[in-house]
Order: sequence, then structure tokens, then C-alpha cells
Amino acid sequence: MSFSIAGKTAIVTGAAHGVGLAIARHFADQGANVMFADMDEARLIEEIGADAAKEENIRFFAGDLRERLTIANLLSATLDAFERVDILVNASRQMIPSDPLNPDDDAVEVLLQQNLLTSLRLSQCIARRMIKQAEEAGNEDSCVGAIVNLSSIAARRTHPELMGYSVSCAALDQMTRSLAVALAPERIRVNAVAFGSVLSSSLKSTLKENSDYRTDIREHTPMARIAKPGEVAEAGQFLASDGASFMTGQIITVDGGRTLLDPVNAPAH
Repeated sequence: MSFSIAGKTAIVTGAAHGVGLAIARHFADQGANVMFADMDEARLIEEIGADAAKEENIRFFAGDLRERLTIANLLSATLDAFERVDILVNASRQMIPSDPLNPDDDAVEVLLQQNLLTSLRLSQCIARRMIKQAEEAGNEDSCVGAIVNLSSIAARRTHPELMGYSVSCAALDQMTRSLAVALAPERIRVNAVAFGSVLSSSLKSTLKENSDYRTDIREHTPMARIAKPGEVAEAGQFLASDGASFMTGQIITVDGGRTLLDPVNAPAH
């Protein structure tokens, strides 16, 4: 059993910040060819501009993946750089508060667009490319691709202020299962990592504004700490590797045991 992803080509979205950036960097460090994709071009240049200039296995792409043309352009840029794509990590996420009693609050719609539909459309596009690659290579035996979605324990642990985020994450989990079944005959695996108690970009921002949340999260996490983004990256590598060759439709939880206890009071995931 091998957890190696060396030589494979991965697209990682949300790769300019937090967990997405950690996953993309980790994959590159493990020898994969990585396309760092994000809407924030300035941050991409700041984070990996120099690396992209000197490292053969790192490239970046800036664009709004809510636009269908941008998705097509991302695939084209990846093929131009690396000629193929073997792994897709949908790590682009947005979290905004929502008011469940306000009919004018559009957070649910916005987050379903960002956290669900963008990942779905990109997955469909990349899956078609993976299938075409397998047909051209005459590959009839092994797995031809892996899709890893980034979800959250918010899908199972509700908080009124996070209704939109929770709904979008729950929808993403079900999308993961549905695509796993649909793509299994094509030998494409689809799994997800649902995390909590991890220092993501959104949690880092929340802790700056609400320092007392840190203690609350630690007290309600059995492992009594907040994890580093790189710990999610390790789980992502496993799901993308041949070590998970018989796993599909699974939602792996990385939360230090937090979901084993009663819900945390703080609306921070």
C-alpha cells in the first residue's frame, strides 16, 4: 500500500489561504505537480509566485470558479503546464454568518453557490478529463483519478448563526456520496475531509475578533488543542493516494474528537 502522490498532477482550489494553501504546498512537497487555484491573485503571487518561477512542479491560476468559462480555463492551464490531471482537491470554501429568521438574508444561496455548485461543476469537468485520459491510455484496470472535497463538521453540528454554512457543507457531503456512486464505474474515487478545530483562514479571523473562542474550542475538543492546516493536508494526501484505492464516498472527520462531545458554543469551524 502506497501513500505516494509523486508524479501525479493535482488541482487544488482555495490554494491562496489557510487549509487550501497547506494542502497545495504539501502535495508539491510530496512530489506532485500542483496547480494552485484561487480567486485572490495578489495572495497567490505573494505566497507562491517565486516558487512557481523556479519549481517545475508548481503553477498558479487566478480566477472566479463560479464562472463556467473560468473552470474551462483552469483545466486548459493545467493541461498546458502538466499535460494531465489526476487529482482534484475542492478546497475553496466560504463561511459567512446567516440569520435564519431574515427572509432577505441570502447567505444560504451564496454559500450553496460557492461551497457546493462550484465544486460540483469543477468535479464534473475534471472527471470528464480523467475519463478521456484513461481511454486514450487504454487504462482498464487501476483507478484513473481521485477527487477530494473539503467539508466541515458544521454539516453535523449546527449553530443558528451558521445555518447557511452548515446547509452548504451538508449538501457537499451528499454530493460527495452521489458523485462517488456515479463515478465508480469510471474508476474515479470521490471522498471528503470534514474538519473542525483546525486553524483555517476563517477560524484564524474569528479568533482575532473573539479571543475567548480559543479556550472554548480547546475545552470542547478531546485532544485539547487546535490543529494545524497541515494535519488536514495529510488526510487529503491519503485520500488522493493509492493507499485509499478501495475507498469512495467517505467523509473522513479530522477534528480531534470534537464531534464526539456536545456542540461547542462558539460559532467557529
